[in-house]
Amino acid sequence: MSKRIEKTGKKGLRTSYVSTVIGISLVLFMIGLVLAGVIGLDSMQKQARENLHGDLFFKSEYNAADIKQVEQELKSWDCFKEVVFVSPERAIEEFKGSDQNSDEILAIFEGENPLPPTINFRPVSTYATKKGMKEIETRLHDKYADMLAEVNYDKAALEEVNLGFKQIAFLILLVASLLIVVAVAMINNTIRLALYSRRFTIKTMQLVGATSGFIRRPFLKQAVFQGIVSGIIGMAFLMTVFFALNNILDVVEIDLKLLDILLLFASLLVIGCVLTIVSTWFALNKYLRAKLDDLY
Repeated sequence: MSKRIEKTGKKGLRTSYVSTVIGISLVLFMIGLVLAGVIGLDSMQKQARENLHGDLFFKSEYNAADIKQVEQELKSWDCFKEVVFVSPERAIEEFKGSDQNSDEILAIFEGENPLPPTINFRPVSTYATKKGMKEIETRLHDKYADMLAEVNYDKAALEEVNLGFKQIAFLILLVASLLIVVAVAMINNTIRLALYSRRFTIKTMQLVGATSGFIRRPFLKQAVFQGIVSGIIGMAFLMTVFFALNNILDVVEIDLKLLDILLLFASLLVIGCVLTIVSTWFALNKYLRAKLDDLY
């Protein structure tokens, strides 16, 4: 009879342990989705910023050779992602519509190409802001004051890109904050329920003289193990969802680099361990401070 009771008790503990790990894993999976969104948003913002471009227009007395020399100098500047010399021929090709050819446009201007040679540039993402572009403009005018006629870029597009991503980032931050609060509450409740079944064991150890540190040690070790296992399972769920979305939906493409995946995995492990340790610590304190009669 006693063996049967012991077997039933062990089975209950195993069931409680598995349910705790699964519950924490699902919470970490949801946190992982938000973190992946933050990482993806950062990558998207960088790409959107670096797709912004501007043009440098030069005074008429400077020829293509002079402007090409400027192009080579600008390529060494750390604020530019790309610097390209645009010849009058290339400019007319980009200017013409899909239903026109270069000769038709040149005929309008009596065979002369009205477009001057220019330099097209794309800033690196850190400079693709109102302040950064102003700094680039100032540097260009200081360096090439005698040559430059105008520095042109789409200020409205620059403002829209940065404002749009700020709004999305705020929304993700709000969702992440709410999710973390819910996650802490769920994990804390799950661990409290798991420890509830062992409250008499904890109190018995305390009554026979075991110190609080001695009692906590195995439970905290188990909490760390639960956090690691839950992080691994949560990451596995996450990668499965990403793989499924990439292969099932043509309109969705999740492109995470190896460094992003490692950072995401490490974050889930750390969050899982911290939450389980903190929750276990406070749950244990409740039963360590409780009187024996309060356990019934």
